[in-house]
Amino acid sequence: MSTVGISANKLELLQIAGAVAQEKSIDKAIVLEAIEEAIQKAARLRYGSELDIRAKLDPVTGEQSLRRVITVVEEVENDQQETDLASAKLDHPEAEIGYEISTELPPLEFGRVQAQMSKQIITGKIREAERLRQYEEYKDRMGEIINGIVKRVEYGHIIVDLGRAEGVIRREQTLPRENVKNGDRIRAYIYDVRQEPRGSQIFLSRAHPQFMAQLFSQEVPEVYEGVIQIVSVARDPGSRAKIAVYSSDGSIDPVGACVGMRGSRVQAVVNELQGERIDIIPFTEDAATFIVNALQPANVAKVVLDEDENRIEVVVPNDQLSLAIGRRGQNVRLASQLSGWAIDILTEEQESERRQKEFQERSALFIEALDVDEMIAQLLVSEGFETLEEVGYVAQDELSVIDGFDDETAEELQARAREYLAKLAAQQDAARIAAGVEDDVLEIEGVTLPMAVAFGENDIKSVEDVAGLVPDDIRGYTETNKKGEKVHEEGVLESFGLSVKVATDLIMQARVKAGWIDAADLEVADEDDSETAEDDAGTEDKVLDAASVFGA
Repeated sequence: MSTVGISANKLELLQIAGAVAQEKSIDKAIVLEAIEEAIQKAARLRYGSELDIRAKLDPVTGEQSLRRVITVVEEVENDQQETDLASAKLDHPEAEIGYEISTELPPLEFGRVQAQMSKQIITGKIREAERLRQYEEYKDRMGEIINGIVKRVEYGHIIVDLGRAEGVIRREQTLPRENVKNGDRIRAYIYDVRQEPRGSQIFLSRAHPQFMAQLFSQEVPEVYEGVIQIVSVARDPGSRAKIAVYSSDGSIDPVGACVGMRGSRVQAVVNELQGERIDIIPFTEDAATFIVNALQPANVAKVVLDEDENRIEVVVPNDQLSLAIGRRGQNVRLASQLSGWAIDILTEEQESERRQKEFQERSALFIEALDVDEMIAQLLVSEGFETLEEVGYVAQDELSVIDGFDDETAEELQARAREYLAKLAAQQDAARIAAGVEDDVLEIEGVTLPMAVAFGENDIKSVEDVAGLVPDDIRGYTETNKKGEKVHEEGVLESFGLSVKVATDLIMQARVKAGWIDAADLEVADEDDSETAEDDAGTEDKVLDAASVFGA
């Protein structure tokens, strides 16, 4: 391109703008726009800050132009920037509302103050553009592993040079006992990118569970290709981890593929994680089998699932208890995180003691309520009867088929059970009335007489009182106080062992009865739930050079 007629100073300005744009990886037009803004601000200082002055910098020739603009408006509020239509038409017959009258201004001579101010404006604009560029570049890279060089370590936080940006590994996202120093190459997982007042922040992690998942994706081709899926990961960073893997291709062993020949693949991940022990668990839809596998290397004797509470009880041999729990509870904690189930571990001896206690308590209840001898009571418990309601209201033939029982015995036992329950209900209803609990509370779907009595004991007396509760009020909750101690707040119906769903449903039914919501809205919410279930310095020097060109 010919440069005839273009002065060296003007060319230098364009070259500086191009160099800055290239160094900071931003659009050259942004740099030129920043220079134009600097010229405009300097011109307002020279000609008057109340004027509408606009600067234009030709991106090819470097020519600068300054123009004062007056806009035609219906009603003038600022006579320095606006004029009415009648006045405008005197000199500009073609003028209409919104028409801009432009007057060229003499070139501006830049002094020291103007140059310094220009430098600040241009530097600020460039930094802002650079931050935006970094955010746009990295916001779509969340979930990736990135390589960088340790720039510095500040109070345990690691600042990583990513080439065109900086990232930070906060202290809690580092591996314990991992020593890094300036200049070390490091790999980390991008888990968040934010725009903040001081610029975009790229947050990295080496402790995040997905960091391990991404490492396996890099080391195991089957994972990268999607043939093997990593279902979940649980980590105690730097110490131990469990990872659940699954393959839809029955011919592929997901655990063997992740381990690799002689453990080469998993060892590469272990080395990156500073020796973190990794248990690779085959995933299965059967929760009991999956949790048994997740508790390896411990052997499990029996499991009992409570699907309503998402809790599982695991029984292990006495000599396997410490192995199942792990050091400081590590093994069971990781298994719980991996599966999403709360896990209670008992020894066979503890389970036996608990069952004996339950047997004795139920036997004692039947002896007292049914007025029978110990042998009959124990026989009922042995046959699986747990409550008086079961005895009183099951089909009669379920009692009569028990060895030693006949129809007459079954009928008598049911009569006694119903009589006792009726007497108990009358006592509870009297207690409810004495506590001031209104009759309408019993009409709330899911509320029983014992619950109504418990409500009364906690000063909950009306449908509105029940409607105003939240699940934690019913079930109880545990929180940590300022001293770091865990404090448990007992729920009004905690002894009834209600699940979160049951407690929530009870409250919502109360709100329907109180008229706070419509029953139709509740049905829509239930349908939605069902469907969901299914389914720096160098740049500043160049800026100063640019400002000095203005005064040439």
